Formats: sequence, C-alpha cells, structure tokens
Amino acid sequence: MYTETLKLIATSPRRRPSHRLARGLDALLRRLADVASAPWAEATQDEIWRLWMTYPDRRAAAELERATRAIVASDFATAERILQRLVALHPGFAEAWHKRAMLYYLQSRDEESVRDLHHALALEPRHFAAMLSFAELCTAHGRTHDAAFVLDVALRLNPHLAESRKQLEALLAQRPERVH
Repeated sequence: MYTETLKLIATSPRRRPSHRLARGLDALLRRLADVASAPWAEATQDEIWRLWMTYPDRRAAAELERATRAIVASDFATAERILQRLVALHPGFAEAWHKRAMLYYLQSRDEESVRDLHHALALEPRHFAAMLSFAELCTAHGRTHDAAFVLDVALRLNPHLAESRKQLEALLAQRPERVH
C-alpha cells in the first residue's frame, strides 16, 4: 500500500479533488502558498481544516467532531465505532478516513493507517496533513527517501509547516553524498 500511496501523492498536482471542496479549497491553498506572514498562514490553515471537517450531511460532520473528541480523550473504542460508521455511510468524506488513519496510527496499526491515508488522499489529493502522516509512517518504517519526497510535496502545498521543513532537512542531511 506504500507504493500505491506514493503514486497518489506523486500525481496529486494532476488529480482533481472532490468537487465538494474544490472551489473553496483552491482559493485557500493559493492564499496559503502566497502568504508571507505566519499569522495569516495560520488563519488560512484553520480555514482549510474547517473545510475538511465539514460535510453536506451535518450529522456526519457532528459525528466526526465527536470522534475527534474521543481520540483526544484516548477513548479509542468509541472513536473507532464512530469512524467505522462514518466511512461506511459516507465513503466520500476524506476527513473521516484521515481521522481513522490517525486513530490507527495512535494504536500502532500502521498498515490500516496507511490504507486509510490512501483513501483520504484519493479523495483529497492536496490533503497536506494526510501527507505528513504518511511521511511519518514512511520514516518509522525506514523509508526515508519516500518520506523526504512526501514532505517535499506537502511543503509545496503548505510552505508554512516549519516542523516538516526541519524533518525534511534532517532526512536530506542523512543521505550519503553522491560521487559524480
């Protein structure tokens, strides 16, 4: 699943996201790429997260909030029940897949996490948070070259991810120098 997810990320600039998010998210991502000051970048990121967390079915969005609170409270059983139901009833809700991937990651269920990140990125190819999560899993499994690639793609979408930039620099510093 790692290779297939890398392919999704590699083709993300050419793939179209869910039509539900395209218009509003396009403008926010352009603004995020153009924002020079960190406070404006943070506000723009907050707007992007708000869009990712919304869904036409208000009950589904409320359930996602409930699952998120359960994850924060470490009530993983409740979070999993909610998220299982959400992805079954609303398979086009990218953030439900992403949240379940985060739940699985917290439980060290890496293969299931990668599978759900793949679904999230198939629905929303510009989901830089899902990319960052995937990069973390790649790093944890010794796939540092893949992690560096994914971090680079995520930073092109959101250049204001300071910690991710540091991670990328550290990964690149670990690479052996090539002899010409």
